[in-house]
Amino acid sequence: MSLGRLSIAAAVLLLAGCVAGPDYRKPEVEVPVSWQLEQPWRQAAPSDAEPKGPWWLRFGDPQLDALQQKALANSPTLDLASARLAQARATLAGSEAGRYPQVGLGTRASRFKISANRPLTNYATNNFSTVQNDFALTLIASYELDLAGRVQRSVEGATASAAQSAADLENTRLLLTADLATAYFSLRATDLELDVVARSIEVQRRALQFVTDRHEGGAVSGLDVAQQQALLDNTLTQVDLLKRLRSQFEHAIATLTGTPAPNFSLAPDIRPLSPPPIPLGVPSDALERRPDVAAAERAMAAANAQIGVATAAFYPSVSLLPTGGVDSRSLSTLFDAQSVLWSIGVSATQTLFDGGRIRANVDFTRAGYEATVASYRRVVLTAMQEAEDGITGLAALERAAAQSQTAVASARRVLEMSASRYEGGATTFLDVITAQQALLNIERQSAQLSGQRMLGSVFLVKALGGDWCGVEPRGGAGNEDARTGCPAPLRQVAGTR
Repeated sequence: MSLGRLSIAAAVLLLAGCVAGPDYRKPEVEVPVSWQLEQPWRQAAPSDAEPKGPWWLRFGDPQLDALQQKALANSPTLDLASARLAQARATLAGSEAGRYPQVGLGTRASRFKISANRPLTNYATNNFSTVQNDFALTLIASYELDLAGRVQRSVEGATASAAQSAADLENTRLLLTADLATAYFSLRATDLELDVVARSIEVQRRALQFVTDRHEGGAVSGLDVAQQQALLDNTLTQVDLLKRLRSQFEHAIATLTGTPAPNFSLAPDIRPLSPPPIPLGVPSDALERRPDVAAAERAMAAANAQIGVATAAFYPSVSLLPTGGVDSRSLSTLFDAQSVLWSIGVSATQTLFDGGRIRANVDFTRAGYEATVASYRRVVLTAMQEAEDGITGLAALERAAAQSQTAVASARRVLEMSASRYEGGATTFLDVITAQQALLNIERQSAQLSGQRMLGSVFLVKALGGDWCGVEPRGGAGNEDARTGCPAPLRQVAGTR
């Protein structure tokens, strides 16, 4: 008997030291040492441990700041992500409860009659019919011994899933604010284009009046008037197309801020657009800053834990089932010592044959884990691509914008020279029309490049996973941006000229 008890105890201790399934280890991914930087970028070294601030404040646009706050407060998409995070945390709390015993209280009160004709248990004793009461109060407990680590792996999986939901919420917030900024700056760029077209229309109308007067005076033919009128009509057509595009951006902003589109409007704003410097860091920073990368990594941890949960089914399930209470036929004696009852026992189950169901579940969870590994690597590669695209794209856009300003100045000189030559009779009016159209196209292109630079900055912020905040400038403290609480951008970021 002693040898048997020792064997059972040894088996229990052996099983208690085992946790089913592999321990989670984050897979290695190839990360470049640095970005391929082009002028005017320069490398910075922000701290990964610092919090990410409201990145849109760097653009210095109070109207955008107000819209972002409204979106964060009213977005149903953000509310949905927050509710999913609450669900994940509740699931984690439920999984952690498996580490503790379950205790319940049961009570019974009844009055019953026993049949006198019931089957005999002793032929020497006759049965009698009795009517009596039965009062009972019982405390019931159960506790699963986590011998194979099923509960532990369940908690690990729920913890990782909750962290994944938190990262998903951060990613939703980042995408929401980036989408709003994209729609806002697209609208602002459209306002600039509309302003360019409006100024061109004014110039073209003056030119039409001028050539009409000359035609009425017999100095030019009606062809010059017709050509100028055709140019003006074409330009007027562009106004309606741009207004339609602007209304679409306005409606998108309304939806992102949780406002019905018919109740929302933004006044035109033709202030110049200038993107702020954006913090770069090194490529490995993006893996720590981007919430979608964090979510993919936590998904791997959760999937790995599920392997342990499935593997634990190979081992016996053992539960302790103690009970205690009182039972009496009279309430007056319910709590007497003679009314006490108790029991203690162990329940154990072990699957002997299931046709391969458990093995199939383990294989399924392993395949699920491999899928999350592949997804993680894909997200990392996408993060590297988007960040590099944003860096090189902004550099190219800045050079194009600078060249565009030169082209605008050149086109204005060409228009002035063409108008002077036409007034002097040295050229036809077609040269003036051509110069007007060229100036309009170049000025519109310049306005579009301004918008593209702003959108490129937003895209890069999103690609890098947000903004750095609280990083001390390289030259020391005392040089902070009063609006954001962040260091002065030109001192601590890889930025534009």
